[in-house]
Amino acid sequence: MIEVGIVGGTGYTGVELLRLLCRHADVRIRAVTSRSDAGKRVDSIYPNLRGFVDVAFSEPDVEVLAQCDLVFFATPNGTAMRMAPELLDRGVKVIDLAADFRLKDAAEWAQWYGEPHACPELLAEAVYGLPEVNRAAIRKARLVANPGCYPTAVQLGFLPLLAAGLIDGAHLVADAKSGVSGAGRKAEVPMLMAEAGESFKAYGVAGHRHLPEIRQGLAEAAGAAVGLTFVPHLLPMIRGIHATLYSRLTGSPGDLQDLFERHYADEPFVDVLPAGSHPETRNVRGANRCQIAVHRPQGGDTVVVLSVIDNLVKGAAGQAVQNMNLMCGLEETAGLMLVGLSP
Repeated sequence: MIEVGIVGGTGYTGVELLRLLCRHADVRIRAVTSRSDAGKRVDSIYPNLRGFVDVAFSEPDVEVLAQCDLVFFATPNGTAMRMAPELLDRGVKVIDLAADFRLKDAAEWAQWYGEPHACPELLAEAVYGLPEVNRAAIRKARLVANPGCYPTAVQLGFLPLLAAGLIDGAHLVADAKSGVSGAGRKAEVPMLMAEAGESFKAYGVAGHRHLPEIRQGLAEAAGAAVGLTFVPHLLPMIRGIHATLYSRLTGSPGDLQDLFERHYADEPFVDVLPAGSHPETRNVRGANRCQIAVHRPQGGDTVVVLSVIDNLVKGAAGQAVQNMNLMCGLEETAGLMLVGLSP
C-alpha cells in the first residue's frame, strides 16, 4: 500500500486528486494539508467525499509528510520548490502539479514566474511527467514535474507531426480554450459567473506562462527550437480544454490519420478519433483521456489537429496519478479507467 500526502488539498486539483486516490486500490491517503482549513474534516469542505475520505486537513508539516511514500503538491507556483528538497532528502518521492520543476532553465523560470528559483540544482533531475513521451524516465524518477493543462493538450496534438518531421516547426499556432476551473479555486471578478457566462475572450496573448513549457517540449520532439504562437481563451464552462493546432506541411505527408493512429496505438489515455471527427470537451469530462482528430482541409498544405482534455484530470490530477503509478511500479492505468461523463 502506497502512503500518499497532498499539499494543498482544498483547490480544484487537490480535490480531484482526492476523488481519484480515495478509490485507488493501492493507495492510502495519509495527509492532506491546508493552512486555511487545518483541523476541518476534508468531507466538510467537499461533501462529495463523505464516506470515502476520512481525514482532516492539517498544516503542511514536513515531519508528517516525510512519513509518506509520495507527496503531491497541488499548490500555487513557488511552494513545492521550497519543500521538495527536504522531502527528497528524506526518501519521499514528489510530484509537483504546479510549474516549479517544468522548465529546465532557472533563468527562464525566474523570467516567467517573477522570482529566483529556490532549488535550481533539482531542475536537471526533475522528469517532465508527460507519460506518452517520458514513460521510462518517469518510472525511475523521484521528482516529477506534472505538465500544465494547456501544454498537455497542445503537445499531444503536435508530437506525431514533429516526430515524423512533416511540418514547419518554426511556424506553429496553438489556439486553445479552457473552462474557468483552469484559473483555480479563488474569488476573482473575471471568474464570476456573471462575468464569464455568455462571454468568450482571449487572454495572455503577449505571453502566457505555459508558452515556454510548450516550446521546450516541442523542441525536444523536433530536435530543434520551434516557433510557436500560443493564444489561450476563457470559455464560459467549468471543465475542459479544446486546442485547435495549425501547422504547415513541408512535404508529402502520406496518410496523416494512419500516422496518428500508429503513434498512439499503445497509449491507454490518448484516443485518436476516426477521420473527419470533431472531438468535444464533454466527451472527456471527468476522464483521464485526450481525444484527438487530425484534418487536412481541402487537401492543402495546412494540417489542423483538434485536441481535447479535461483540464483537471488528464490536464492535472489524473496525469499526476498516472505518473504516481509509473513511479511506484503499479499498472499505469490503475485507478484511472474512467469513462467521460455524458451529458
